Amino acid sequence: MTVSAKIPKQLKEKMRRLKIKPSRIMRKALEEEVKKRELEELKGEISELKPILEKVTMEDVVKCIREDRENR
Repeated sequence: MTVSAKIPKQLKEKMRRLKIKPSRIMRKALEEEVKKRELEELKGEISELKPILEKVTMEDVVKCIREDRENR
């Protein structure tokens, strides 16, 4: 995928002078934004599951593990 962005002429000149490669910066910024939003989604899913998981007792967990082992 190719992404383009319009930037002011002054900024472009400064970037050129400082040898800044915009593609690296844009790629890194996009990766960070995706990671941030995925984390937000995960937090939302955890919040939805929390009330359900709080109802599960340790005995239930142990029982399920034992049943699973016996069925192998």
